[in-house]
Amino acid sequence: MATHRTKSQPFSAPTSEEASHTAKLWVLCLVPFIMVLGNSMLIPVLPKMMKVMHLTLFQVGLVITIFSIPAGIIIPFAGALSDHVGRRPVMAPSLILYGLGGLGAGLAAWLVPHPYLWIMASRLLQGIGAGGTYQLAMAVAGDMFQSKRRASALGLLEAANGLGKVVSPIAGSALALVIWFLPFFIYGALAFPIAVLIWLVIQEPRDNRAQGGLSQYWTGLKKTFASKAPSILTTFLAGAVVLFILFGVLSYLADVLEKDFGYGEILRGLLIAIPVMASATTSYLSGTILQQQMATWARRIVVMGLALIAAAMVCEPFFATRNVGWALAILVFQGIGTGSVLPSINTMVTSATTMSERGVVTSLYGSVRFFGVAMGPPLFSAAMMHRYIVFWAAATLAVLTAILAWLVIDEQQMLPKRLRTTSPSRGQADTARTKSRRHKLS
Repeated sequence: MATHRTKSQPFSAPTSEEASHTAKLWVLCLVPFIMVLGNSMLIPVLPKMMKVMHLTLFQVGLVITIFSIPAGIIIPFAGALSDHVGRRPVMAPSLILYGLGGLGAGLAAWLVPHPYLWIMASRLLQGIGAGGTYQLAMAVAGDMFQSKRRASALGLLEAANGLGKVVSPIAGSALALVIWFLPFFIYGALAFPIAVLIWLVIQEPRDNRAQGGLSQYWTGLKKTFASKAPSILTTFLAGAVVLFILFGVLSYLADVLEKDFGYGEILRGLLIAIPVMASATTSYLSGTILQQQMATWARRIVVMGLALIAAAMVCEPFFATRNVGWALAILVFQGIGTGSVLPSINTMVTSATTMSERGVVTSLYGSVRFFGVAMGPPLFSAAMMHRYIVFWAAATLAVLTAILAWLVIDEQQMLPKRLRTTSPSRGQADTARTKSRRHKLS
């Protein structure tokens, strides 16, 4: 029976062009998968790196930070460039640079007597390469999927990112059993073939590049932010907060499992993978739910996810150094919260602007995410001395972000009409409630 669109089911069937993009999406999923290895694969190895190179907990945390900060700085420039020259010409070279940085760190650890500074320099280079990867993959998915299938596609990308977080601690731990710096070499082994695949397989829509000069481009961006700045900036903040807490807690957990419980690399990797697997699974399911009820649930899922993270942070310090089972159970709820928040935010961010401006807006969001990741491990290192203060401060941050998201994010404004699944009357009611909230705030 032929499928046709009705008013009650707008854009329910994928176009033939979108159907052809499905195979490309699976190739695109390799990008967030390898990008997340940049930090997650090293987290269970940090205690061994600290011993071998005679580092403090703060110094070894900087191995994560030195990767994330340059990536966060480069991401907006990579996004703006991709709006003008295309996503693929930026992504493929970025992956090669990412791989070269990993190989440089591995060679320094292997050949240099005191390799810390050389490793840091190589991680800096690797971070620069990472700046042109995952966020542009999100932009490509947004370009390819113009219907409500965009939420499902972005949920799949976030799930691939989460799967990388699951696999990487186990892989990092297993590789470190051979020799502690072996994980660095894996980056090159994976990045180079993925770069080739991206170049050969990903064919971008022809009309995704910015038209006109730079002045016209920036005028369009200013217009977008002038009308949607509160919602866009709040989604940026929510993405940064959940990843700040996630990576901070994971780095803290890796240290606790090694120091307080004496667990080896493989067991540490397996245990760390448990809450991350919960996050990856939830990301996929959350994207599927959003595909069906985009305008109704996007903001609510963000708020509920942040509330779940806050509850986990309140409870976690009571068990972190006493009972591994309970500590991990609580972190599973944190993972569920993280996995529910990110696809909702990703969909709203990639949908808030036109195709010709999507690269830079999505990349600005990626910068904020990277800064959240960068700040997590060094700041949560203070939890070794002030566990309750750090965890409860994180809970407070999550609660404040949830309140701000509920009051400020306007999903009707962020999502174009073709991605909404609510009826016109429902949409008008939601808009009226949003205006009422803003009136009360003013």
